[in-house]
Amino acid sequence: MTRMRYDHTLLTDMDIYLFKQGRHYKLYDKLGAHPMQLDGQDGVQFGVWAPNATAVAVMGDFNDWQTASHPLQVRGDGSGIWEGFVPGLGQGELYKYAIIGQDGQMFSKTDPFAFFWETAPQTASVVWDLDYRWQDETWMEQRHERNHLNAPMSVYEVHPGSWRQRDGRFLSYRELAEELATYVQECGFTHVEFMPVMEHPFYGSWGYQTLGFFAPSSRYGTPQDFMYLMEYLHQEGIGVILDWVPSHFPQDAHGLVYFDGTHLFEHADPKLGFHPEWKSAIFNYARYEVQSFLISSANFWIDRYHADGLRVDGVASMLYLDYAREDGEWIPNEYGGRENLGAIDFLRNLNSALYGEHPDIITAAEESTDWPMVTRPVHVGGLGFGLKWNMGWMHDTLDFLANDPVYRKYHHNQLTFSIMYAFSENFILPLSHDEVVYGKGSLINKMPGDDWQKRANLRLMLGYMYTHPGKKLLFMGGEIGQWNEWNHDTELDWWLLDNPDHQGLRRWVGDLNRVYRDYPALSDLDFQSGGFAWIDCSDWEQSVISYLRWDASGQRPLLVVANFTPMPRANYRIGVPFAGLWHELLNSDAPLYGGSGQGNMGGVTSVPVPAHGFYDSLTLTLPPLAVEVFTPEGA
Repeated sequence: MTRMRYDHTLLTDMDIYLFKQGRHYKLYDKLGAHPMQLDGQDGVQFGVWAPNATAVAVMGDFNDWQTASHPLQVRGDGSGIWEGFVPGLGQGELYKYAIIGQDGQMFSKTDPFAFFWETAPQTASVVWDLDYRWQDETWMEQRHERNHLNAPMSVYEVHPGSWRQRDGRFLSYRELAEELATYVQECGFTHVEFMPVMEHPFYGSWGYQTLGFFAPSSRYGTPQDFMYLMEYLHQEGIGVILDWVPSHFPQDAHGLVYFDGTHLFEHADPKLGFHPEWKSAIFNYARYEVQSFLISSANFWIDRYHADGLRVDGVASMLYLDYAREDGEWIPNEYGGRENLGAIDFLRNLNSALYGEHPDIITAAEESTDWPMVTRPVHVGGLGFGLKWNMGWMHDTLDFLANDPVYRKYHHNQLTFSIMYAFSENFILPLSHDEVVYGKGSLINKMPGDDWQKRANLRLMLGYMYTHPGKKLLFMGGEIGQWNEWNHDTELDWWLLDNPDHQGLRRWVGDLNRVYRDYPALSDLDFQSGGFAWIDCSDWEQSVISYLRWDASGQRPLLVVANFTPMPRANYRIGVPFAGLWHELLNSDAPLYGGSGQGNMGGVTSVPVPAHGFYDSLTLTLPPLAVEVFTPEGA
């Protein structure tokens, strides 16, 4: 038997204090398994939080999985942390914790702070160090410019297991790096957002049933392989946002649930601790040690993997105690309300901590309700997020476009209503994976009409999204007009790009991204009402809208005109703020995108005929089911 040592610790008194206060943001440096040398002897220092256990031991291949041969020792400071040094262990060692509860029952648990896991369905933790020589200094020095609220942000949402496959298998992190970076550059996106890469036992959960809050999934490679992917994207000028799930966790027996024989990470009462919709456990956010665990996880991906931001999943489910519950199935807060006060405190602490340490990153909330001030600073009463998903815009837009064009005039308000609240938060406009699964149909199949009209409607919707205030997010496959719903078991239908019409769709997305990045009017004042002005939002009879986007200088506007019917409109008059030639920057009906080729021959000169409150106006041809973007000469 290898003799345990208890004369070493990674924890200081300040660490314990911060941990208990919910203010320790780097627990990954203190708990878990850390290979090191102690008095010239190689081994691993272990640390785990299990305050209600009567005994904790490390077991693994090294001791034939004996549950008592390598016991850890509980600290005497009331922290509930058990620790010890096991000589002779090193990189790649499989291990778990054998935890004895108050009733004598033994629980075999994976390390909550493990940096690497066995590949599912195996469940052991793997001793691993995170040494890596990063070479993305240029990006890291400049990312404050790329993540600034007035910078263009066009996000390509990716599921790493099903974007591309090779010979029926996943691409590794390293294989994904070059292929994804090249493709994203061709399409012009500024950022990639990975659906959760944190280790999850069930592949079909897409990562949203996370158990390894400090481990990238071993399905695609090692931690260093994932670092390489992050670094490569940065070197190619592409930001990376990670989807992160603090809203719940699965109840697999080897995971966090009932960790030390008690409801340690989750609430004991199922009315608080069980999610009826997702059949999973809900974190006890009011417990400060749990806050330290979760905030440390969020910080870990930014600190150790150079993530440029986190998209926080399921925020609405965290904020409301009655989320997905009927009357009598939830417990009011201390004031009798339905707000989860512990979750509010946690989210504010989370954003304060992350922006405090990394002011150049972005946090984005998937929050689907009208909760106020989600993206306002904590010190003025907000939750402190940088961005919020605009679910209202997404639902209204998809519902509007699903109508046969002949009926769209009766739903015109679904197009115009979003501007009423567009500047109340810092919004990102999401066309995400959630809209192309579970029988909802792909984006192109949501559109009415024949195949040509479906493609035209999709181009129109994307053009409307890119010119509407707010950052942009598009799930993979939307840019090529994939007909099938997304399936996590297969790669995208890349063969569609053999069809010129689908090539045209991707070319359209690439040109939208190019104009979006090159013209500040589309991002400078995204979150200020001064960046947007209706020209005409009332032409419901013809289902036409027109508006201006302004840059911060007020001298380089873009004019957007969108026709949501298949009827071309000749001699359509639009008032403009500047006289002279207006160049046609974009026309979704151009033949190179698969359109019919109607338009304005590259530009139109204004005439001194007043319209829409301006002294000058343009007489335009509006193509069918199309959006056009114009810029004044010299702007």
